[in-house]
Amino acid sequence: MKEKIFIYQVLPRLFGNEKSLNKENGSLEENGVGKFSAFDNKALKEIKKMGYTHIWYTGILEHASKTDYSDFGILKDHPDVIKGNAGSPYAIRDYYDVTPDLADSVGDRMSEFEALVERTHKNGMKVIMDFVPNHVARQYRSDAKPEDVKDFGADDDTSSAFSPDNNFYYIPGQKLELQFPVQQGEGAYDEYPAKATGNDCFSNKPSVSDWYETVKLNYGVDYNNGRRNHFALIPDTWSKMKDILLYWTAKGVDGFRCDMAEMVPVEFWNWVIPKVKAKNKSLLFIAEVYNPEQYNNYVHWGLFDYLYDKVDLYDTLRDVICGHKPTSEITFCWQRIDGLQQKMLNFLENHDEQRIASDFFAGDPFKAIPGMIVTATMNTNPVMIYFGQELGERGMDKEGFSGCDGRTTIFDYWSVDSVSKWRNGGSFGNSELNDSQIKLRKFYTQLLQIAGTDESINSGKFYDLMYANYENPLFDSTKQYTFLRSSKKEFVLVIANFDEVDKEVVVDIPEDAFDFMDIIPYKIKVAKELFANKDFKLPANWYQSLKVSVNAHSGKIIRFSMS
Repeated sequence: MKEKIFIYQVLPRLFGNEKSLNKENGSLEENGVGKFSAFDNKALKEIKKMGYTHIWYTGILEHASKTDYSDFGILKDHPDVIKGNAGSPYAIRDYYDVTPDLADSVGDRMSEFEALVERTHKNGMKVIMDFVPNHVARQYRSDAKPEDVKDFGADDDTSSAFSPDNNFYYIPGQKLELQFPVQQGEGAYDEYPAKATGNDCFSNKPSVSDWYETVKLNYGVDYNNGRRNHFALIPDTWSKMKDILLYWTAKGVDGFRCDMAEMVPVEFWNWVIPKVKAKNKSLLFIAEVYNPEQYNNYVHWGLFDYLYDKVDLYDTLRDVICGHKPTSEITFCWQRIDGLQQKMLNFLENHDEQRIASDFFAGDPFKAIPGMIVTATMNTNPVMIYFGQELGERGMDKEGFSGCDGRTTIFDYWSVDSVSKWRNGGSFGNSELNDSQIKLRKFYTQLLQIAGTDESINSGKFYDLMYANYENPLFDSTKQYTFLRSSKKEFVLVIANFDEVDKEVVVDIPEDAFDFMDIIPYKIKVAKELFANKDFKLPANWYQSLKVSVNAHSGKIIRFSMS
């Protein structure tokens, strides 16, 4: 039976933070910070128990921060080019090091990370970490690189706006002029010549809405002259990035979530992924790609294992959950990427998106239950859940740089209330959770375990029933979504009800569905509701139309089998 991948995305900086002061714009000393050690065997067993196969530890690479670690040989960053006090995990300061915030002993931070990888493996899960290939912190410098490695930009010709041998892009003869209030005089940040900013801003005057804390890396693409590629000789940035990936692979990392992968030429991925997988063929490469027109390119030529399914399934489900689109739109999601469904990573939350329970999304985590059922069971592909999602974390704190935006901050030192209560000082359990949190967490645990162990879901065929029920007066194709998943001798019927009221629906199942699944319906003897863990009575002629009661904002998964 194929393993279905379930990824638990978590920011260690926030996960293990035991302080609850949560002062707006607070420092590390005031607000505290989580550590690698918070993921002890007890914590990892609790995560594994839910059904996760992988943990994406977000924010591991050393990134720019306002916390001073100069006593440990780490040069201070200028505050004008840092977002928040903790800094963005995507403004990398040293690709060969881990962030010192996460270590109990700063001098032993790498060995502490290596121990975390080992603990995660011993508890039956694999480790995913960020690979941030498109940009670095404005003051990138590596104090942990191997002796034979040169820093990015060390040999650049800074008089050239573009050179295939440069690691950065420059605006020759002009200094960086940040377009917002900054320090002046002796304390001013000085960058001359200015470098291009990470979001393809080829100006010396990035605004506050640009990724002003980052510098764009040069992969041999001349953006100012028709985006011409210079790949005849392998660009220096390619080789440097290959060595970085191999460095972390050697430390036991099992996969890389590649930040803004589509901003890096697909030719690089085609070149580098086979070289890294030669060291570990089971490595996962997950691409953050938002342009559906590039999906085939980054899968078939770029050789990624999985891509974010953000602009299709996530965006559609969000609109359905919020009542802006009918459920029939979900069908168009898989049709638009037909043939690539198994290559998509499904989710309803991550660090970039607003929390389901926030005022900016659904305002109630239970409204997303039908969407989460679809997300987890629609195909064999991986599913990701963001820490706190299973507890209904609202993300409505005003932490500092991020403000009150419905997201959990990635820029500030903070403690996540719902997660802290579940952690309960490291003892875990439900004693500090309210009834709603306990109920929601039970649902997520059940869902992951059902989707992870049911053969029809984790490795079977998919058959959309919406077309067969479009004109069915006893099925609302604007509020319900239904489909089949099948294995060799059994199948499951999934019904998701996005309506605000309980519904008794009748689902028509065409003969074509059984032909497609290669199942003879009269041989089916029993059926079982998997969430309720109880038998489902099969009436006569059930295989033509089936009556099912489904609660508001809920769903049912019914397994049909021969015995």
